[in-house]
Amino acid sequence: MLLKPGEKIHVITRRYFDGDLRRHFVGQVVAATESAARVQGYAFVFYPGPNEYVRRPDLRERIIALGDTGNIINVIPESVNLEELVYRPSEQNRLVVTDRKSFSLDINEFSGIN
Repeated sequence: MLLKPGEKIHVITRRYFDGDLRRHFVGQVVAATESAARVQGYAFVFYPGPNEYVRRPDLRERIIALGDTGNIINVIPESVNLEELVYRPSEQNRLVVTDRKSFSLDINEFSGIN
């Protein structure tokens, strides 16, 4: 299996049109098969006014299709506390999701490399 229970993931839902909602999800795998994973965690939604991602307060459980080209899935260290994750600009002014300790994931997949 690609994912196993206990692993933590960060999922970016790919936008197809400019007006599509920017949604991300961080969670811990509860169960998995070869094609899907049940993940419990938090949704982050982009708000254009303040220009930031905001975590929705309620704990959610989602089924993530592993073969769906609309999902970009990053495995994050099991030691990361999901409750502490926030989105912040890095020192290079790139958007990262971080626990403000040792974990930082640059989510600017398609911007130039500095």
